Amino acid sequence: MTDAPGDFLTVDETAALLKISRWKLYDLLRNGELASFHLGRRRLIPRTAIDDLVNRLMGEAA
Repeated sequence: MTDAPGDFLTVDETAALLKISRWKLYDLLRNGELASFHLGRRRLIPRTAIDDLVNRLMGEAA
């Protein structure tokens, strides 16, 4: 795996990046719209999953 630091974001970092609330982010995770995984007690979101979500939403808006 060639992932670099910053390729996985925390819930707070992802919410800040997308400019949404933590509540809305957890809603996206719960509904399966955004992929994530647990590492110990931390939930991490791959940067590629964020890009996929944004691209999918942009496609729906077009």
